[in-house]
Amino acid sequence: MYYGNIKKIDIANGEGVRVSLFVSGCRNYCKNCFNPETWDFKYGREFTSDTENEILTLLEAKHISGLTVLGGEPFEQENQRDLLPFIKKVKEKFPNKDLWFFTGYIYDKDLIPGGKKYCELTDELLSYIDVLVDGPFIEEEKDISLKFRGSRNQRIIHLKNK
Repeated sequence: MYYGNIKKIDIANGEGVRVSLFVSGCRNYCKNCFNPETWDFKYGREFTSDTENEILTLLEAKHISGLTVLGGEPFEQENQRDLLPFIKKVKEKFPNKDLWFFTGYIYDKDLIPGGKKYCELTDELLSYIDVLVDGPFIEEEKDISLKFRGSRNQRIIHLKNK
């Protein structure tokens, strides 16, 4: 897996001060996507054990509320396979920090058994996520007043409350 960016201090992609990982690779191709360079699965740098250690070190800071994973698209099946072992480490080391994921896919359609992005790891990956922001960016529903979303169709789903 490759990634386009790591934001060490981010207040735009989840509650509190966060570390954000922008993974590469996306097949949604949303019109006027804010991050189209990350559609390419080879964009940026390779995600390695050094990358994992960098993020884990950043998460140690007391002022960091948690980790956000977005992209690109974390739920492309190849990204799920690479992210799951890392996310397990994050939750083991920082059980009190929350985990937000952003996806252009729809939680109760695409990430369920039989859904187009469901694989053998999806349920386990979802089990670690506290908040999922789902749905494709739709230019016609763009609303800059929304918190943590770009268009009105996107939802903030608190998975730990289900």
